Amino acid sequence: MIQPDDPNAASSADASSFERWIHPPLTGCWYLTGPTCSGKTLLAVEVAKRLDAEILSLDSMAIYIGMDLGTAKPTVKQQAEVKHHLIDILEPTESFSVSNYVVAAHAAAKEIWSRGRNVLVCGGTPLYLKGLIRGLFLGPAADWEFRNSVEEELKQHGEEALRNRLMQVDPLLAHKLHPHDHRRMIRALEVARITGRPLSHWQQQFDTPSAKSQCAVAVLQLERAWLHERINERVESMISGGLPDEVAHLLKIHGKLGRTASQAVGYRETLEYLVGGVPLDKTVERIKAHTRQFARRQEIWFRGLEELQGIRVNQDSSLDRLADEIVAILDQCPQQESTQDGN
Repeated sequence: MIQPDDPNAASSADASSFERWIHPPLTGCWYLTGPTCSGKTLLAVEVAKRLDAEILSLDSMAIYIGMDLGTAKPTVKQQAEVKHHLIDILEPTESFSVSNYVVAAHAAAKEIWSRGRNVLVCGGTPLYLKGLIRGLFLGPAADWEFRNSVEEELKQHGEEALRNRLMQVDPLLAHKLHPHDHRRMIRALEVARITGRPLSHWQQQFDTPSAKSQCAVAVLQLERAWLHERINERVESMISGGLPDEVAHLLKIHGKLGRTASQAVGYRETLEYLVGGVPLDKTVERIKAHTRQFARRQEIWFRGLEELQGIRVNQDSSLDRLADEIVAILDQCPQQESTQDGN
């Protein structure tokens, strides 16, 4: 069976190592978030114009080249009006973690500030948002020899043995992770082995909310029935706009999509339609249902982040009024010169 790690075998790490593994919050910029189909993209362009800002995308799927319809990326016109960052930076065969995103976002913000512009972070990926506003434990570099050895043991003994090993090293995280999430389980074992402390210990320090004076985050809030209507309309538009053709084209180019891209809502179901023979009408209904579930999970995440300040959006809300209201909230947090200087 897979053997538990010996805590005494963990390599020692000094305080300077720990410091290098921790990424601080990204202050000195503004944030706009909300559930999928809430109108963030259109609003962000108007808000960015008022703030003399460029937009830093907070979307875990918009990073992928060629995944356009299913991610509702900003249009060519919108990107011409306001410059966007962290869109179309990877092929859909590649992986991209929250750690990768946080590092890339800090670098992009620094580059924007270097040109005298402001930064508006906009998108709906909650884990990315939390990593920026509260900071993130990036952790030590990968130990591929260790990872490969655990992968081999996983093949021999199965995922239950892997989970039992993690239970002995980091029971808190073992209870949180899905049994099939082998990648994160192995990473947790790796971190505990290298640092001598469970990954859950490192992550807990980022559960403390940031002060609103340092971090202004506006979150769009829509009545659920109306949000569901918007979701259904967008899915219909995606399908009629050619989402199956887009996915078929990606498969022709790449053969298959990577693990992350292939699990994106809209793409997973379309792949099952193209490859698995699921009827199109059933595929459309599945995308709608899964998107509604995704929006619900986003809203739960947002309620757990105390930094967020709600903006009520209804069918009578005008774009200009909403943009002005968002700017009023964001302006409560002045830009942080120390962060912009890279300190």
